[in-house]
Amino acid sequence: MLSADEIRANYAAVLARIDAACRRAGRDSADVTLVTVTKTFPAAAVEAAIAAGATDVGENRVQEGRDKKPLVSGSARWHLIGHLQTNKARDAVRLFDVIHSVDSLDLAQKLARAAEKEQKRQQVLLEVNIGMEPQKSGVHPDQVQALVSEIRSIEALGLRGLMAIPPQGEPEETRRWFRALRQLRDQAGLEQLSMGMTDDFEVAIEEGATIVRVGRAIFGARG
Repeated sequence: MLSADEIRANYAAVLARIDAACRRAGRDSADVTLVTVTKTFPAAAVEAAIAAGATDVGENRVQEGRDKKPLVSGSARWHLIGHLQTNKARDAVRLFDVIHSVDSLDLAQKLARAAEKEQKRQQVLLEVNIGMEPQKSGVHPDQVQALVSEIRSIEALGLRGLMAIPPQGEPEETRRWFRALRQLRDQAGLEQLSMGMTDDFEVAIEEGATIVRVGRAIFGARG
């Protein structure tokens, strides 16, 4: 694990890159949320990130969030950004403020039932398999509008926007996928776009990302 000072410096550098990307796109950097992705890193790394100014923390797995969150004393919004199995819906609602990986009506309904029991309105994003890759989770782009309509009718869920992980490639190669997701978001009349990670978040911002998910650029390479 990097030292707290290194994490602080890296966090500041990522914020500067976000600012620069926003200037290129004629956007206000206040409109972009940086989710600091802490998967596989210990609670001490989360604490260091929060001390550096992080307000949003992202985890890929419910179990890791369940183990780690009680050890973190600093305050942050917790985001689940990895694939969510329906049998983990209740824990996910209990642990996370925002769930980025809703990819079916069945999962949405299970999250809603869990949210009702927790007496909360769960904030969610719809995950889109924007490149239509068979190995990836997410709803097919052609099904987005119908599923958005269904989820909007569920009172216990607040549908905020769309999320995607585009096909691997150089940053400029991912631009067309980010643009396609933005068009889907606009057609659905949603607000948020969760797209862009360490290697391509600047291109994602240029194409309209409102949430970027960055881990390696802040915490270094994972073991």
